[in-house]
Amino acid sequence: MMLFKTTRGLLVQRGKEYFCLPGADWDQLFREQQPVDLIARKLRGWAPVADGAALLRRGLLPPIGRQEVWGAGITYYRSRDARMEEARAAGSGDFYARVYEAERPELFFKATPHRVSGHGEKVRIRADAKWNVPEPELTAAVNAAGRVFGYTIGNDVCSRDIEAVNPLYLPQAKVYDGSCALGPGLLLAEGPLPQSMAITLQVLRRGKTVFRGATELAKLKRAPEVLAQWLCRECSFPDGCYLLTGTGIVPPDEFTLRHGDEIRIAMDGLGVLVNKVA
Repeated sequence: MMLFKTTRGLLVQRGKEYFCLPGADWDQLFREQQPVDLIARKLRGWAPVADGAALLRRGLLPPIGRQEVWGAGITYYRSRDARMEEARAAGSGDFYARVYEAERPELFFKATPHRVSGHGEKVRIRADAKWNVPEPELTAAVNAAGRVFGYTIGNDVCSRDIEAVNPLYLPQAKVYDGSCALGPGLLLAEGPLPQSMAITLQVLRRGKTVFRGATELAKLKRAPEVLAQWLCRECSFPDGCYLLTGTGIVPPDEFTLRHGDEIRIAMDGLGVLVNKVA
């Protein structure tokens, strides 16, 4: 099942049918021990709505309530290489390689809800940065008990030139208004996703593709469930959280986002997240 947050409440897509649950609470979903069972119970007795697809076109909201958004880094070999190149320039040696091989993952805070954009909304690049990139990431929905119960698409927009100066500038490179996008909906999944799942990124500028890249979930070194366990070791999330699981698609060093670019991130089974750069 896919869940969408809309102006009319929670919209559930089951196969080709849509069900509108106006009384459902998005945050309650993340507080439940068994979110899938909660939605199944609420669907009993409800008839499909005829205008579900139309509601998604004109009433879709970001799939977030009171959830914090966190990120994981160096979870793909490609991102390890990119960060190592930055670290050498900053005189930081090989510590990114050490993180890639270590048991403990890199985890960082990414966004509060008001800094998150949804499908069709705009993301931002910092005015004091010159090298900005999108980072397409499978994003896990984690409930209050620390269990992964669903997935959405995430865009962890990053100012690579700020981080490249010194890794201690990571929060400024990652955390600012409009630096994160989630959507379009939330896939409820009680088990792991297929390793063959394709992840693609396309950036269009004035209608023409200026970057295209692809990877697959099989290249993710750390499973989302393992990352969630580390995140929840000493952090509590009464309303649950989202966890970006890292990117395996890194544009070349000469590429940077520009105002007006359109970012399209597609993942098998999760749809396409589209945002323009403000």
